Amino acid sequence: MNHLTDHRSGLVVFADDWGRHPSSCQHLVRQLLGRYEVLWVNTIGTRAPKLNLATLRRGVEKLCDWIRPRRPAAWPRGLRVADPTMWPWCRTAFDRHVNRRLLTRQLAGAIRELPRPVVAVTTLPTVADLVGVLPVDRWIYYCVDDFSLWPGLDHAALRRGEEMLVARADVLIAVSETLQRKLHSAGRPSHLVTHGVDLDHWAGEDSHESLPAFEHLERPWIVFWGVVDRRLDTAFLARLGADLNRGTIVLVGPESDPDPTLASCPRVVRLPAMAYEQLPVLARRSNVLIMPYIDAGVTRAMQPLKMKEYMATGRPVVLRELPATRDWPDCADLTDSPEGFSHAVRLRLETGLPSDQKIARTRLADEGWAAKADLFAQLALLESGELVEC
Repeated sequence: MNHLTDHRSGLVVFADDWGRHPSSCQHLVRQLLGRYEVLWVNTIGTRAPKLNLATLRRGVEKLCDWIRPRRPAAWPRGLRVADPTMWPWCRTAFDRHVNRRLLTRQLAGAIRELPRPVVAVTTLPTVADLVGVLPVDRWIYYCVDDFSLWPGLDHAALRRGEEMLVARADVLIAVSETLQRKLHSAGRPSHLVTHGVDLDHWAGEDSHESLPAFEHLERPWIVFWGVVDRRLDTAFLARLGADLNRGTIVLVGPESDPDPTLASCPRVVRLPAMAYEQLPVLARRSNVLIMPYIDAGVTRAMQPLKMKEYMATGRPVVLRELPATRDWPDCADLTDSPEGFSHAVRLRLETGLPSDQKIARTRLADEGWAAKADLFAQLALLESGELVEC
């Protein structure tokens, strides 16, 4: 087995806001905190600002972060979080020039304080212009999604940024085979590190914590959590709702321009996002957990975090058949049609989790975030000389 030496080096991470939601990058970095001094950079720019309530809310959040940065006491040991002021556009050469100047001016000093060598990891193509500019020794592109297909994002700018980043980064790591093929088509090889799961978090005992928002909902509960947007297949939900004699289909999470027909789907209730710490409680009280995504380019590239989280809860799980789910047909029910989805969910409402699926899920023991972090570190740092054989 490979382990890092005792020499701590520096890690700069450009990703989603630390603590805002538990992304795969945050899970990995939490596992790596004992090995590196980490500077986590909260970044923006994937969505072009619009005159709507969502943009206003997000803008207020970022302004508050810039004006009143979080205190170091709120960070895990070994982690610093930076909230650099950024220009909210990334489409034109002017936009990119402004952000390159802003980020270099605000981050270069903090990066120089990190122990050498310093490795930069980014999940976002919007920082491609910083490669070769910031004082780091190695760049890793951690490709977690096909942002050029995500609903609501600035597709042209993200596509251009990714092309630059793929050409300039030292190492490419993809979370799915679909994303690997995409990177290969750009002429670069990449490594595969699929998402992990925190088994202790999801398999704990029920705390008997109350869920006030659910108390009035008719049982059984059929639950999805995550972003409610146009990746959800309303035909799946509509068919299931029409076929149910009782119960509630509950979609829990932030909304980002969902399909308007979702509002007319029978038995569907939409609730705000819940804290990560509360989701295991919700899972244990749910009857079936569902992932009714559409079959499209954006979902074929995904490696949904919730898939393994769902299975770790011990609840029945029904998934849309997609590249990311096809390796798990023994652990959950996979379906590719509204009729099949409805049938599978209603069957699991009657039978619960089948014993063969329960047994098959023991392979989740090899999918923990600690193992994923070890693999990530080996692949990302192999050429830097920081790994030794034990």
